[in-house]
Amino acid sequence: METPLIEFRDVTKRFGGLTVLDRVNLKIYENQITTIMGKSGAGKSVMLKHIIGLLSPDAGTILFSGRPINKMKMGEWDQYRSQISYLFQHNALFDSLTVFDNIALPLRQTTVMSPKEIEKKVMARIEQTELTEAAGKYPTELSGGMQKRVALARALVTDPKIVLFDEPTTGQDPIRKNAILSTTAHYRKKFGFTAVLVSHDIPDVFFISDRIILLWEGGVAFQGPYEESTRLDHPMAEEFLRSLEGFQDELTGLLSKQMFRARYASTLNQGQAEKAVTALLFSVEFDLLTEALGPLAATEVLKALGEYIHTNLGSVGGFSARHSIGQILAILPYTDIHEAKQLVENFGKGLQKEVLSNIQALTKANIGATACFEIYVYAGMTEAHSNDDIDRIIEKARANQEIIATHRCDSKGGEI
Repeated sequence: METPLIEFRDVTKRFGGLTVLDRVNLKIYENQITTIMGKSGAGKSVMLKHIIGLLSPDAGTILFSGRPINKMKMGEWDQYRSQISYLFQHNALFDSLTVFDNIALPLRQTTVMSPKEIEKKVMARIEQTELTEAAGKYPTELSGGMQKRVALARALVTDPKIVLFDEPTTGQDPIRKNAILSTTAHYRKKFGFTAVLVSHDIPDVFFISDRIILLWEGGVAFQGPYEESTRLDHPMAEEFLRSLEGFQDELTGLLSKQMFRARYASTLNQGQAEKAVTALLFSVEFDLLTEALGPLAATEVLKALGEYIHTNLGSVGGFSARHSIGQILAILPYTDIHEAKQLVENFGKGLQKEVLSNIQALTKANIGATACFEIYVYAGMTEAHSNDDIDRIIEKARANQEIIATHRCDSKGGEI
């Protein structure tokens, strides 16, 4: 069995007479995104501070790669701490320092690197996080989204193994919220760190999380993939799932995954022994979009696609949900597979004309008027039956995907 990167064993933390963590057991695995959720005061930030060493447990053990951190020698402890970065809720940038100097600060304070080595390392992170034009600016001259990227670049400049995010999207609108979360997922893949988030952003955070941890009355009510939490018999899980009933995907207007599953189940269980419906899976390669356009513009594209699907398939009785960052699954209860083929063909033409033709204008404020890029929208269809679960439907539809709409531009930024 895989050894967790971070493990809490019976960890207890008290502040005076208040027990915040009560015999907590949890596991965080390497190269995953784990999101910690719970009510205000449940101990989410306290948990992060234990991981980075700002707090020590009153009882229990915290392990790093199977080794108790309280038994580490001074040199081992320093090495452990050097592998962790903390992204503060409000960025904690220094307004008196430029973007370059904010990012360089950890290297200047914690290493013996030469000024030339630091410059090379900092500029590499600045380029990788698309901040080249902002390197000489001050935080107050930047947008909230760019400030968040500066904070992330600073967190990554030491090549950490673990990055802790404390409420990274607080106060952001839906587009910037999703852009920050997708940026986190994108850079996690790019740089290979393990991410631990504290977040309240339901359902947005589920699109990037490999595992979630639900805190309840000082303990862990659940830890594992989001889909497994829906089958948990626990007051916290029930309250958590009830809170999703009114949620839509803020970015696209589509159903939340939980609402989608409930509607899908009811659609296939309307007193008929066997009923088939048509399922459509729409996809864009979001990582490639992010590389080409940057996270904010890529999220704008995804928003436009989701809204178009919501409007057009909703008019024929369909319902849809985003099941990963770049995948949208739609169910058409009243359309057979043959009718769906014609519908998808017409849908692709309309998408090309009404959405993708406007992409250059939609994104030029973020990437420049003459930037050139390509976008491909894929669609696959399949019949879905009452014994098919959602994952099986996605698998079958993905196997049939073809390009239905494209956007390409010439070197001057014009559409071709």
